[in-house]
Amino acid sequence: MSAKQQLDQRLAFMRFDHKSRSALKAAKAVIDVEIHSALDSFYDQVRATAETRQMFSSRAQMDAAQARQADHWRKLATAEYGESYAQDVQKVGRAHVRVGLEPRWYIGGYALVAEQLIRAVMAKRPRGLFAGKDDGETAEQIVALMKATFLDMDLAISSYLDIIQDERDRLEAERAAAEQRQATAVAAVGQALARLADGDLSARVDGSLSAEFHGLKTDFDNAAAALADTMKAVERATSGIRSGADDIARAADDLAQRTEQQAATLEQTAAAVEQLTATVSRTASSAKEVSSKVSEAAADAQRSGEVVTRAAQAMTQIESSSAKVSQILGVIDEIAFQTNLLALNAGVEAARAGDAGRGFAVVAQEVRALAQRSADAAKEIKTLIADSGRQVEEGVDLVGQTSQALRGIVEKVGAIDALVDEIAASANEQASALGQVNVAVNQLDQVTQRNTAMVQQSTEATHALRAEAADLSNHVGGFRTGGRAGYASPTESAHPVHEARARVAAFARPGR
Repeated sequence: MSAKQQLDQRLAFMRFDHKSRSALKAAKAVIDVEIHSALDSFYDQVRATAETRQMFSSRAQMDAAQARQADHWRKLATAEYGESYAQDVQKVGRAHVRVGLEPRWYIGGYALVAEQLIRAVMAKRPRGLFAGKDDGETAEQIVALMKATFLDMDLAISSYLDIIQDERDRLEAERAAAEQRQATAVAAVGQALARLADGDLSARVDGSLSAEFHGLKTDFDNAAAALADTMKAVERATSGIRSGADDIARAADDLAQRTEQQAATLEQTAAAVEQLTATVSRTASSAKEVSSKVSEAAADAQRSGEVVTRAAQAMTQIESSSAKVSQILGVIDEIAFQTNLLALNAGVEAARAGDAGRGFAVVAQEVRALAQRSADAAKEIKTLIADSGRQVEEGVDLVGQTSQALRGIVEKVGAIDALVDEIAASANEQASALGQVNVAVNQLDQVTQRNTAMVQQSTEATHALRAEAADLSNHVGGFRTGGRAGYASPTESAHPVHEARARVAAFARPGR
């Protein structure tokens, strides 16, 4: 069925007849005027929506699309739907597919434009007492406009879906062709793999494959050739492995013996370092105790200095008190002298009085005797105080010397305390360093022990390697490598196995 026939069928089903065409043409004048305003409103919504806005690269592109749509709506309002109209709608559908515009967006666009146009048609209808007939004509115009809108939308969506289906059919055809080419390639590679599984390393992919599988064929053939060359090299290397395993075993035995000796030496070293660490730790502890004792002695000397200072102060006070006592004794001596003079005068007066003054003379004599004894006692006390003052001065001098000596002792004890602290700190650092050395030696001892175990395992593995090499040689003999030249055979001196044997022999030489 042609596009024109499909279009006529749609028009007939929608009952878009001559009456509908006439009604739509009657509304064309309104549509031609209002389409610009309707499209302006629609593109405002397009610009406000991120999904639709990103489909236009510039405002100029959007304006061009709006102009084309205005022309399309004017053509739609002519109610002339022929081959040209159908082709225009198909172009719209292809454009929607090309830009990826989904039907939901342009269905919404039809709704927005139709809304504006319907409102315009309704606004232009006559009003008044005799507008009933005109209302019927307005209704026919709106119905015709809606049918034309749905027809255009139907054709655009159908074109969109037809293009999508054509693309799906094309992709399906390409997929089927690709599967056929893939099946052919898989069959050819499968046959070659079967030959490889049977031990035939000369197998290659037979026949020609499509271009996309040329790389697979080349890679397979190259891999098979490389595998054949590798098998040849393995076969050559197997004999070298068997002969080299004996040398490795002898070297491993020698290494095990030397490793055991090294382990014993390290064990002795670890024990000696541990003893030295304990000794230094004890020295550090003793230094700490000495430092504590010296600190206590310094504190005692400091307190002794303070006691001596207080004693010197007490001596000074005693000396001052002695001076005051001497002054008081001088006063007492002067009083005794005056009392003696008074008693002497009293005795003279008593002698003049005769018998009447005899009793008073006796009293005066006794007062003179007491005054004389007071004077004598005061002189003796003064002499003793003078001696005591000299002794106090000597004591003050000795106390000062003692205080100075104690200050010197305190300073020296402080210096000794600092030196002992330094000795203790050095001893602690030595103990810490020796502790680290001890840990390192123990770790080295453990590593050596593990190395000894690993060497023993290596020796056992070497013996197993000889058996595996023989078994490998038997398995390699079951492959057919063909007569194709492979990699160049390495010389005896350049062979990796022989190089390894030379290194093992050098390592196992005495003196290492």
